Amino acid sequence: MKSSTIRFIVILGALCIIGITITQIYWVRRAFDLKEAEFERTVNTALYNVAQQIFEISKTPSPAVNPVKQVSTNYFIVMVNSEIDASLLEFLIRNEFEKRAIRADFEYGVYDCSSERMVYGDYVPLQTAKEKRVTNKKFPQWANQGYYFGVQFPNRIAHITNQMGIWSFSSVVLLLVIVFFAYTLFVILKQKRLSEIQKDFINNMTHEFKTPIATIAVSTEVLKDPGIVHQPERLLNYMTIIEKENTRLKQQVERVLQMARLDKEDIGLKKENLSIHHIIQDSLRHTSVALQEKKGNVGLELSADEPAIEGDKLHLTNVFNNLFDNAIKYCKTTPSLIVRTINENGGIAIEVEDNGIGIALENQKRVFQKFYRVPTGNLHDVKGFGLGLSYVRTVVEAHRGKISLRSELGRGSIFKIYLPVLR
Repeated sequence: MKSSTIRFIVILGALCIIGITITQIYWVRRAFDLKEAEFERTVNTALYNVAQQIFEISKTPSPAVNPVKQVSTNYFIVMVNSEIDASLLEFLIRNEFEKRAIRADFEYGVYDCSSERMVYGDYVPLQTAKEKRVTNKKFPQWANQGYYFGVQFPNRIAHITNQMGIWSFSSVVLLLVIVFFAYTLFVILKQKRLSEIQKDFINNMTHEFKTPIATIAVSTEVLKDPGIVHQPERLLNYMTIIEKENTRLKQQVERVLQMARLDKEDIGLKKENLSIHHIIQDSLRHTSVALQEKKGNVGLELSADEPAIEGDKLHLTNVFNNLFDNAIKYCKTTPSLIVRTINENGGIAIEVEDNGIGIALENQKRVFQKFYRVPTGNLHDVKGFGLGLSYVRTVVEAHRGKISLRSELGRGSIFKIYLPVLR
């Protein structure tokens, strides 16, 4: 799929999701406002009926104005002209609320204006299982009145939200759609990135195979000349070229096969008791030729007192071969390596420090990914598949270890491997 097509799909999908989300928020807000207004009207009606019943019981004339006043969104006060029996008041409030399906917890208090004190207060749980508690909330005074009571709903928003069943359900569905869209987008972008990486890998592999094959083909054509048998030095030279290029092809094929085995989680470790110091020294011998060609040097600081581990000799040797090869290949000056070992945290830590070109911070987390190669612009002087460090991490983790990297552009890199020691 083309990048422009993917970009169009992403933008179109994002705009649709944003539009649906804005619409959902608008209608949920409208629905909440309607439910809130309905709740306030219902409470006003219920408290008005409570006041009328109190007037009838106490034989007090009903005021000309509405005795119910809403002080805030969740606080209502009701004026009465006589003393109020607390148990009767709670019964009347409960009864009116139940008639109108108001299941919200509330607290109420009775205030005596003449003595300027609250006579009684209580908390009534209609929805939750909270215990009753006396409230000390001071209610505001009404001038020239005897008594009034106040009702407050501490969980008003939760109660109204519970009444919005279909809207809550639709919001959850929308959230799931957004999550699914985000996941789909992530998968598409990941597949696109993998496709680009695999394309680069195929291009690199084609080049890596094409060069030795072409060299072998040229050498073969020269060897077809019957007169070459009379030039033994030239004959030996071309035979050596064929042998080297054949070895190079074999190594490249082996790397690809190694990663194929790792993909199937069939690394097949053949563990034995080993000394990590011996492994390091063997790997250095393998890379000594490449190091000598660049007149490089190696410093060994093998300070670990317990170098014994349980591991696969071949794979661990390949791990250090990869690290040493990278240190030599990615150095623009004379290669200088330092290999350190030390026991820490019940295991052994191995550091491989080089003076290479270094790795930028934004690339350090990705260098261990399969097929990933640090971008070098138009320079392609160092060839490879981007498999080496991925192989290194897989082998280290298969030995129950871990690997980390510290690097700075132009100042080299330090790869640190931690492995458990043999007890």
